[in-house]
Amino acid sequence: MTSPYPHLLAPLDLGFTRLKNRVLMGSMHTGLEDGDEHLPRLAAFFAERARGGAGLMITGGYAPNTEGWLAPNSSQLTHRSAARKHRIVTDAVHAEGGKIVLQILHCGRYGAHPRSVSCSATQSPITAFAARELSPLGIERQIAAFVRCAALAREAGYDGVEVMGSEGYLINQFLVRHTNHRSDRWGGSLENRMRLPVEIVSRVREKVGPDFIIVYRMSLLDLVPDGQSWDETVLLAKAVEKAGATILNTGIGWHEARVPTIATSVPRAAFAWLSRKLKPEVGIPVCTSNRINTPEVAEQLLADGSADMVSMARPLLADAEFVNKAARNAAAEINTCIACNQACLDHIFTGRIASCLVNPRACFETLLNYRPAARPKKIAVVGAGPAGLASATVLAQRGHRVDLFEAAAEIGGQFNMAKRIPGKEEFHESLRYYGRLVETSGVRLHLGCRADAARLIAGGYDEVILATGVTPREPAIPGLAAALASGKALTYVDVLLRGAPVGKRVAVVGAGGIGYDVSEFLVEGGHSPTLDTALWLRQWGVADPAQARGGVAGVQPQVEPPAREVFLLQRKSSKPGAGLGKSTGWIHRTMLNMKRVQAFSGVNYEAVEPAGLRLSFGEGRVKPQLLEVDHIVVCAGQEPLRELQAPLQAAGIRTHLIGGADVAAELDAKRAIDQGSRLAAEI
Repeated sequence: MTSPYPHLLAPLDLGFTRLKNRVLMGSMHTGLEDGDEHLPRLAAFFAERARGGAGLMITGGYAPNTEGWLAPNSSQLTHRSAARKHRIVTDAVHAEGGKIVLQILHCGRYGAHPRSVSCSATQSPITAFAARELSPLGIERQIAAFVRCAALAREAGYDGVEVMGSEGYLINQFLVRHTNHRSDRWGGSLENRMRLPVEIVSRVREKVGPDFIIVYRMSLLDLVPDGQSWDETVLLAKAVEKAGATILNTGIGWHEARVPTIATSVPRAAFAWLSRKLKPEVGIPVCTSNRINTPEVAEQLLADGSADMVSMARPLLADAEFVNKAARNAAAEINTCIACNQACLDHIFTGRIASCLVNPRACFETLLNYRPAARPKKIAVVGAGPAGLASATVLAQRGHRVDLFEAAAEIGGQFNMAKRIPGKEEFHESLRYYGRLVETSGVRLHLGCRADAARLIAGGYDEVILATGVTPREPAIPGLAAALASGKALTYVDVLLRGAPVGKRVAVVGAGGIGYDVSEFLVEGGHSPTLDTALWLRQWGVADPAQARGGVAGVQPQVEPPAREVFLLQRKSSKPGAGLGKSTGWIHRTMLNMKRVQAFSGVNYEAVEPAGLRLSFGEGRVKPQLLEVDHIVVCAGQEPLRELQAPLQAAGIRTHLIGGADVAAELDAKRAIDQGSRLAAEI
């Protein structure tokens, strides 16, 4: 039978070993690396993805010494006793026919601790500690630590190591004048600045021998001032190849860069043009990365010569069976990564174990399982939004008989609004996935059917799950009710779901996540830069590093004029957007700034009038004024829809609330899917 993805599924011969396909599960820190007690969970995590078909997997970063820590007592591999403990991971992966390499990550000035070191005494804008400048002897000690860590990885049973040389970590810091201010043999000229990575790779190869994978991850686009030029990048790639690297993996952007690189608003494969430029320059396999989340995109990149391998880290977090599903031509069944960052990066940045919004089992494989039900039940799920879809499909997969009722003509609930926001088109993929899962799991779906209490009581259900969602809250503003009735004021549902026309001057009441989404929708005017890579790159001021150092030096963003003049308002005195995602909030705030959205906090809504919204500010109600606008869009929170709960409980039916029906806090799909899945796993 012809392979559905002949390039993606083709094996890759590395000479001394062979990878079964071109899928690299790239490194991502999950928190399971931090502490030996998590190693059994880490083993289960990687084993499931090896079983799912990944060709090669890379662990989260392990520091080679305490100076290279991410944070105090974070992941490190420095002693033989620790290497022996890692056997639980490597043995589990090899038992499933997989291959895994350990990433050696020295954070340099990104270390969030007082012992951090770098090429020069500098402090990054994202950490609280200044780095100490390494002496020449100190540099030699860092190289020795990399070599020792690689040897320990081999002893632990890993198939190789990845030397982390991108994203602004220690090696990257040595490479660029932005951070390397030295004048000795480790700074100044390019030859001196790239001495560190070349020495590390060369000495690691000498130590581990010829039959051990060495992946070198290099930055193709620094996105910081005084970053590498393209000529420097090519010379580094050639030198690292000569030093003994097996594969060149690629990274985009330093962590301090002010250009998004992996968020959902970044176009798919937005940076693959860089690996396409690099591939002809070297003779070893080149791996491309960043926002590649479907087998179709990956196949095209390999077919057009952009790379020899494709790195997909979070897509395999979202679906461990990604490769196997692609191989059996079942791409419609892949649970696609939507690059939301909410459960992966945001968890890590707030000290929690990572997971995945669309797959709450990720990193919880030993704790959350969907085992066959001991006694199948007849269960009704009311509401086919994220919470209802998650609970209904897990219940059906476990063997329960499930009826899923949805008043609308399509599944999705709040996802049907999210998918209309420019930069959130990936929610279409989640709806496709759940639509297919409803079909294959055996859920009986009733669309356009508003389930009332009488029907549910008469249905003979053992249990009922209410995933009925929310309704927009109507704040107590004089004149608002009349304005909503007349169409002068609109709810976010009117705008995003019902397609209500909106004028050229708009006041958005509420600056939470929904207010930001609505504002982005209004200023873009129906055209999404995420679907136009060239436009997106211009908007963020990204250039070819052959013309601009680091891809940003001297480049001015070219932003399309906003489709509307938008005023974003909130009652709270805090900074607008302060409650947005830890890793993505800055992107949304920057985007609205670029589109000249005017944001105000500490607002008192005095009244809605025919000409607009009358305002004042602060406790003293100062600066009273009339904000003249064509429309007012209300994004001031939600109220849960629970009217079915009381009659069902009165009838003696066991009833559960999940999602917005349980807690109407913004529109939290992560909590909704997690809650729905966990409840379904327990019934």
